Amino acid sequence: MDPAEFRRLGHDLVDWVADYRAGIEDLPVMSRAQPGEIEALLPAEPPRRAEGLADIVADLDRVVLPGITHWTHPGWFAYFPANTDLASVLADLVSSGLGAQGMNWQTSPAATEVENVVMEWLRRMLGLPDTFSGVIQDTASTATLCALLCAREWTAGYGQNRGGLQAEPHPLVVYASDQAHSSVRKAALLAGFGAENLRLIETDDAHALRIDLLEQAIEQDMADGRRPCALVAAVGTTATTALDPVEAAARTAQRHGLWLHVDAALAGTAMICPEERWMWQGIEHADSLVLNPHKWLGAGFDLSAYYVRDSEHLVRVMSTDPSYLRTAQDGVVRNLRDWGIPLGRRFRALKLWFVIREYGVEGLQERVRRDLANARWLQEQVDATPGWQRLAPVPLQTVCLRHVPAELSGDETALTIHNLTIADAVNTAGRYYVTPAVLKGRQMVRVSIGAQATERRHVEGVWAELRAAAGEPSAADAPADA
Repeated sequence: MDPAEFRRLGHDLVDWVADYRAGIEDLPVMSRAQPGEIEALLPAEPPRRAEGLADIVADLDRVVLPGITHWTHPGWFAYFPANTDLASVLADLVSSGLGAQGMNWQTSPAATEVENVVMEWLRRMLGLPDTFSGVIQDTASTATLCALLCAREWTAGYGQNRGGLQAEPHPLVVYASDQAHSSVRKAALLAGFGAENLRLIETDDAHALRIDLLEQAIEQDMADGRRPCALVAAVGTTATTALDPVEAAARTAQRHGLWLHVDAALAGTAMICPEERWMWQGIEHADSLVLNPHKWLGAGFDLSAYYVRDSEHLVRVMSTDPSYLRTAQDGVVRNLRDWGIPLGRRFRALKLWFVIREYGVEGLQERVRRDLANARWLQEQVDATPGWQRLAPVPLQTVCLRHVPAELSGDETALTIHNLTIADAVNTAGRYYVTPAVLKGRQMVRVSIGAQATERRHVEGVWAELRAAAGEPSAADAPADA
């Protein structure tokens, strides 16, 4: 494709994306495609001769769009927000157009230095002390793996340069709450700790880590000849956005020599609002932390912000130094290949740079505050409506609720079926999408507020539709898009 053809087709595709976003509210949020339906629209064999892309827009409508679940829809209340702001879309276009590799400074100096600056901007926006240095990872899962690798080598005295974990005299142990994200278990397994050395600690009534039980587990492991290594604290758990007590966790970590990693994948964005920073009080004592600007902030997937207090330790754990990657500038610049697992690095920082410049700190704060206010409104409705039950506090933007009619009270099997039926009815109708989930044996419906296009009327609409699906006569007549 020559630049002239790219220009023509590029304009067509930008128009297509703009039209898609402009009309997204008219589409069913959840894809109605059946398994195999999209595959059946595609030929089994690749084209033998060049076809060109003359019909690509029509094929996007015919093949792709029916199989898309619309994460940027204003009726999106499932899983977590995934705000690919249009400024970020443009940044991705530029990044792909440049085709830059940012493995080290010399391969594209701008890729490193823009990243350095925007990560420093974000650090200041979050109120983190200047003892933290930041780097962009693809996802929080990768960042958590990096954190546990760093914890392992911190505790083992860089045992990777000797016999690795196989040579350690005592098994190393990782601790987290029983509400921790699945990536913590995955990282512990991939980092070589083994499932038998992962402790998932029981949580309290607010679904936060119990420090007393953590202390007991640590003492027991030491008595059994094991060596405590790492603690992962969550600020905003996946199921309920519960808040582990970071300050108390930091005291325990310091007392026992544990590496403290804080997973604030979703909640971290809220910390751009100073009044919300109570949620991670004590964060300055963490050894590492991760948040996902590709969730609530507006930078398109994938872009996770990983901060560490000791960047030299991170580099020592992650670095490789083959001769073909050495450059004359190595002693005075950051080579970001040594700050994570991959060697190759896309120019992801452009997305964050574009979004922060588009809205400014105040504009981003305004959007977060809107979503928090909408969640508090929904919380108030649930608490005030007979027959509805809230299963968790609402410190952030997720409301965990269920319908408990009097005739089903105490029958968890019947309540499970009833609430799954409610969620399915809402999702099938197509105007909204919520997530059914199980919390400590109880079926619930998660309403995760935070799509960029979601306003109060959409939150009112999903609440009305939940009530109608539960069979409440007063709600059945409420407008679905009130």
